[in-house]
Amino acid sequence: MSALTSSAAIDTASADPSVRTLFGHPRGLATLFLTEMWERFTHYGMRAILVLFMVTAVSEGGLGIKDQAASSIYGLFVASCYLLSLLGGWVADRLVGAQRAVIGGAVFILLGNAMLASGSTPVFFLGLTAIAFGVGLLKPNVSVLVGQLYPGGGARRDSGFSLFYMGINVGALLGAFLVPICAARFGWHWGFVLPTLGMLLGLVQFLFTRRYLAVPHSSPQAGLRDWLPLVGFVTALIVVATLAVSGTIRIDAQAMALASSWIIGLIAAAYFVYLLLFAGLSGTERRHVYVIIALFVAATLYYAAQEQTATSLTLFAERYTNRNFFGWQIPAGVFQSVSSVYILLLAPLFSALWIALDRRGRDPSTSVKFALGLLLMGAGFLVMYFASTYVLAGQKVLPTWLVLSYGVQMCGDLCLGPVGLSSMTKLAAPRVAGQVMGIWFLSLSLGNDLAGQFVASAYDASHVASVPALFLKIVAWCALAGVTMLLLTPLLKRLMAGVR
Repeated sequence: MSALTSSAAIDTASADPSVRTLFGHPRGLATLFLTEMWERFTHYGMRAILVLFMVTAVSEGGLGIKDQAASSIYGLFVASCYLLSLLGGWVADRLVGAQRAVIGGAVFILLGNAMLASGSTPVFFLGLTAIAFGVGLLKPNVSVLVGQLYPGGGARRDSGFSLFYMGINVGALLGAFLVPICAARFGWHWGFVLPTLGMLLGLVQFLFTRRYLAVPHSSPQAGLRDWLPLVGFVTALIVVATLAVSGTIRIDAQAMALASSWIIGLIAAAYFVYLLLFAGLSGTERRHVYVIIALFVAATLYYAAQEQTATSLTLFAERYTNRNFFGWQIPAGVFQSVSSVYILLLAPLFSALWIALDRRGRDPSTSVKFALGLLLMGAGFLVMYFASTYVLAGQKVLPTWLVLSYGVQMCGDLCLGPVGLSSMTKLAAPRVAGQVMGIWFLSLSLGNDLAGQFVASAYDASHVASVPALFLKIVAWCALAGVTMLLLTPLLKRLMAGVR
C-alpha cells in the first residue's frame, strides 16, 4: 500500500463509530501526545546539562572543553536536529513510512543518550550524532501522524494540535527540571541515563498503542535505487566519524559551526530563488514569497537570541547567580524549565488576546507580531544586561533576574513562534506548502547554529566584562530587527494581498 493513503480511506477510518475517542479526540492522539512528550522530556532534559557537562573540568567528571567550543558544539548539534528533519521527512515519504520513521527515530535517540551516559568522549560525540538523526526522523513525522487523525481539518484539528503542543511543553518542563537535579545528585552520567529511560518509555507506549492511529502502517514501495542516496550519506558520515574518533582528522567545532551557517543560509537562498524564478508561481504567490523571506530572516535572528537559554544564560546561572534556596543549591540547568512554565501559563492568554483584538478589528498584522516578538526578546536580554553589571562589581545576583528575563522572552515567543507557523501555511502556494514548512524549520536550524557562534565570538569566561557586552549585543540586534520589521510593515501588508 502506498504511504500516501487516499483521503477517502482516511475519512472512512476516522468516521468509523467503533474508533475509540478520548475526551472527544481520537484515541491515537494520546499515543502521539505521550510519544512527543517523552521525546521532548529526553531532548530538553539532555539539553539542560549538555553545555555544563562539556565545560566542567575532567577532574569533576566533565569533558573540560572551553566555553567557546562547547557553545559551538551545542549550536551545531541543535541545528543538525532541525536540518535533518528535512531528511527525516524524505525517508518517511520515500522509504519507510511515518510510523517506522518515528520508531527508528526513537531508537536512535535512545541509543544516542545511552552513548552520552557511557563516559567515553569519542562515544559521547557519536551519541550526539545519533540523537540528531533520531530527532530528524521522529519530529516531523509524529506531527504528520497527528494530522492524519483529523482528515476533515477544522477547529477540531486545531484543538488536537493544541493538545499535542501541550505535550511538547509538559515534556520540556519535566525534562529541564528533573534531569539537572538527577545530574547534581548522582553525577553527570546518571543525568544522561534519565533521558534515556524517558525515550524508552515513549517508544514502548508507541509500539503498544499505535493500533489506535488513524491510518494502518504502510511503507512506500521503495526499491534498492531509492535507498542509495541515504546509504551514501550515512556511509560518508560513518567514514568521517571513524576518522575523527581515531584521531586521523581533527574537527574544529567552531569552524564547522561557521561553515554550516553558510551552508544552511545558501540552501535557503537557493530555494527562495527557485520559488521566485522557476517554480511557476503566479504574481500574487511570488509576492507572498517576498514576505516569507522577510519572516525567515526575522525568525533566524529571533532564534539566535532565544537559544541563548542553553548556552550563555545557563553559564550565567552556573557562575554568576546565587542559587541557594533554603540550603538547597538549585542546579543551573533547572532554570531552563522556567520558559516552559511561562508558555503553559501564558499561551491561553495570548490565544484569547488575539481573538479579542480580531473581534474589534485591531488584530496586529503578522509583521507587527514578529516585531513585538523581537523587541520583547531584546527587552528580556536588557534585563540580563542590568543583572550582569552587578556581576562586574563582584556580586552574584538573585535568580529573580533570570526568571524575569525568561518571562519577557516568552511573551515574545508567543508573539512570534505560533504566528510564524500559521503564517507559513497561509502564505505558501498550495503545491509547495510542505517545502515552505521545511524552509521555516531551516530558520530554526540557522538560528540555533548562530546562537552558539555568538557565544563563541563574544563570551570569555576569564573576562567578566564580556558578559554584559554579549547581552547588550543581543539587545541591539533584536531591537534593530524589530524596528526594521515595523518599518517594513506597510510594504509587507501590501505584498500579503489580503491574507489575514
